[in-house]
Amino acid sequence: MTYLVSLIVGLIFGFGLALSGMTQPEKVLGFLDIAGHWNPSLLFVLGGAVCTTLVSFYFIRRQPKPLLARAFNLTNIKKIDSPLLIGSALFGIGWGMSGYCPGPALALLAAPNWELWAFVPAMLLGYAAQHYFSKPAPQVKNAPTEPRSCG
Repeated sequence: MTYLVSLIVGLIFGFGLALSGMTQPEKVLGFLDIAGHWNPSLLFVLGGAVCTTLVSFYFIRRQPKPLLARAFNLTNIKKIDSPLLIGSALFGIGWGMSGYCPGPALALLAAPNWELWAFVPAMLLGYAAQHYFSKPAPQVKNAPTEPRSCG
């Protein structure tokens, strides 16, 4: 059941990316070009995603457990460290240079172009390098079974 739900959610996500035009690198680069011909449409897509997340997390966090798992898995990391900052910077630089984010890039594998054939192997190489050079992941603790406030 988990795989079926994951497939359905992935298809909805991919459809949303295509519908909003976020699979078009020109649109993404237009959003990042604040000094030129700025295209604010990505801001509305991001705003819609944040609003949807805020509303859904309000209800999800009050459940005793997820629908398809035994418990919520929450990280215990509370600090901003150099690996986080470096990884974020590399992600942003790659996104800004190519106009491709990993999700839309994978969605575009259905209709690839030469840029995508260059981007996806570079992305996979980056994943492999991160896995090779990174420390073991910190332990994740299970969330409490009782609802709690976010503040």
